[in-house]
Amino acid sequence: MADQVRRRLWLYFLVAILWAVRGACDAAPVQVVDDAGRTVRLEAPAQRVIVLYGAFTEMLYAMEAQDVLAARTQADTFPPDILRLPSVGTHMRPNVEMILGLKPDLVVQSASRRSAIPESARLEEAGIPIVILGPKDFEGVFSAMERLGLLIGREEQARRTVDALRRRLEAVRSACRGTSQHPRLVFEIRADPLAVAGRGGMPQAVMEAVGAINAVSFPDPIVQMSVENLLVLDPDVYIVQKGPMNPNPEPPHNRAHFDRLRAVRLGQVLEVEEALYSRPGPRAVQAAEDLARRLCSGHLP
Repeated sequence: MADQVRRRLWLYFLVAILWAVRGACDAAPVQVVDDAGRTVRLEAPAQRVIVLYGAFTEMLYAMEAQDVLAARTQADTFPPDILRLPSVGTHMRPNVEMILGLKPDLVVQSASRRSAIPESARLEEAGIPIVILGPKDFEGVFSAMERLGLLIGREEQARRTVDALRRRLEAVRSACRGTSQHPRLVFEIRADPLAVAGRGGMPQAVMEAVGAINAVSFPDPIVQMSVENLLVLDPDVYIVQKGPMNPNPEPPHNRAHFDRLRAVRLGQVLEVEEALYSRPGPRAVQAAEDLARRLCSGHLP
């Protein structure tokens, strides 16, 4: 009987040691280099995170780590579950006092939100770590997800999620690789004043994934375009995004002079969702799948 008690006590002692070691590992410092070139170091993985751009919110949901989210911005509405969280203002003008009151141990900001630099500086002065991420293509999205996973102690979850997204993206490329057609596309960001996607953003990455060619050669993510210059480009396919940047675009066939475009004459006009095609998040893979189904003859599961 005494031997049984000793063995049981020894087992409890071993379990206690294992839990202590696991806790120590979970609390170990983590660090990444963000897209502003700064080393962001946390003494322990973040447990309360405030994200100031919806693409990063979607990344955390994709890796099933939404439990770390402590708040959202007013523009964050996807997934619908995000609406349960308090809003900390807009992504361009976050409410610093509200963020401080929620006591996050990490804030995630987009590199494109330059107008929010004063608010970010105030948060850092108050001791809140900020990681700045600026993905512009699929590799940038995957890298951002892996770094977020490391910062919240979910590195393995992030890796599995990224691996699954990579497999889906490779399926798109394989489906389109066999086609001999490489249509020239113009991707409309905004109808009035007319702005189109250059080669420096997520629409470019989606087009590349399906083997299409962006007829716009400028390196900027958004390019102001005159109708005259658009007529010179004369793309095979004209894509119109619909969303906050282009809420109610007039159908191209109803616009002055657009009937001279080959894409309009042949009915090669596609309407797509801005949140899928322009947002540098995990759903951009879904955008590539959608465009592949419309343009490629290859079969996608």
